[in-house]
Amino acid sequence: MALRAIVFDYGMVLTGPQDPAAHAELVRLIGLPFNRFEELYWADRHAYDEGKLTGFQFWQKLVREGGLTRSQAEIQHLIFLDGQMWSTVNDRMVAWQVQLKKHGLLTGILSNMGDSVLEALLATHSWIANFDVHVWSYQLLMAKPDPAIYRHILAKLGTQPEETLFLDDRLENIVAARDLGIQAIQFSNADTLRQELIAAGLDAELPLP
Repeated sequence: MALRAIVFDYGMVLTGPQDPAAHAELVRLIGLPFNRFEELYWADRHAYDEGKLTGFQFWQKLVREGGLTRSQAEIQHLIFLDGQMWSTVNDRMVAWQVQLKKHGLLTGILSNMGDSVLEALLATHSWIANFDVHVWSYQLLMAKPDPAIYRHILAKLGTQPEETLFLDDRLENIVAARDLGIQAIQFSNADTLRQELIAAGLDAELPLP
């Protein structure tokens, strides 16, 4: 069955690594050792992505569990920097989405994303609106690799699993997609993706990045 849709993860696929300046400023403002900051930052990130915490609650909890106190205004600034940290665009992949659309393929974003980060990204990245379907985890109170979130985007696209290609940098999310019959490739960079698409014979069905 021919491909009809390409679904992209957001972070580390449509965007690059964390912005180092924003990350460094977050660590500086929190004032904890780097490893302790990273531990606290990632401890509740999945809950944030699932909508169990708002952006304000996420940072309030991190500050509290770090044994710190910060004003509401200071926490709002941490939220702002968090959004900045995930704003480094992978221009080649964004340009590829435009090519795919011109080729007649549907495109979607399926991302584990918290509310405040999404608000920041939508305010700065107008290209996000060019995708046919957007699925942001916090809005559904579920996150990858929950099979239900993949079924949700398939329903929104109106495609069968075998008609859909999914790209994500995390292996567990790729495995979950494949378990549902979705074609899936673990993304590392555009050059490697190009080679994998050729190896899979998909260069006959879609333009290459």
